[in-house]
Amino acid sequence: MARLHRQVMRVLLGDIASGTLKAGDRLPRESDLAVHFGVSRGVVRECLRGLEERGLVVVRQGSGARVTPEGAWNILDADVLAVLLHSGHGTAALFELLECRRVIEIEAAGLAAQRATGDELFDLSDALARMGAAAERVPGSQAAEDLFHLADIAFHEAIFRAAHNRALLRMVQPIQKTLINARRPLAAPERRFERALPEHKAILSGIAGRDPVAARAAMEVHLGTVESYLRAYSVRQDGRPPADGLEIEDLDARFG
Repeated sequence: MARLHRQVMRVLLGDIASGTLKAGDRLPRESDLAVHFGVSRGVVRECLRGLEERGLVVVRQGSGARVTPEGAWNILDADVLAVLLHSGHGTAALFELLECRRVIEIEAAGLAAQRATGDELFDLSDALARMGAAAERVPGSQAAEDLFHLADIAFHEAIFRAAHNRALLRMVQPIQKTLINARRPLAAPERRFERALPEHKAILSGIAGRDPVAARAAMEVHLGTVESYLRAYSVRQDGRPPADGLEIEDLDARFG
């Protein structure tokens, strides 16, 4: 049942994210959904419960399920963000997640510069070395792309461990997990030697040098680069800049 209910839920998630079902619309009755999808009513109930847990519907006894406004949706849920991106409406959510990351990760870099142990500095150096090795592999290789991505994740996770703040680590995990599932708009493989690797090296230099100011500044530069890739992606998606009117950078970035 678990697998079936997720399949049905993802279809309805797509209908809601695409606007086929709008805020205030009532979903079909459980019995009608069961017939439509060829599943039991128990599967449909699990599906509706999943949609409600993610904030996309409100279920009321006797009146069924109604779609909620987008502001109520849990964009930290990987399924929700995935359907938003697929529908072409996910860039606003990604900007919000990157804004959260900026607030948290810049300070985490400063704390890591003050608190990192020798073992944690080794972990950061090792992750950066693996990023470099993966970047040198054949361009366009999916295996090399995956290796680079895993090393990049390890680098940033090591920063949060080095910050030695358990609450901070817990707070960032759902944001990081969601962004991992949306990595394509945030990647520019052809710019790794020009930007990604030097920026990560500067972050490590600030942390290893016990210089919180330099570590924070380097992290801010890096996250600004990631944001510029997302802005370019946003223009590619709908042909216009984000509503905040900020500068669009790197419009020639190619996303793999």
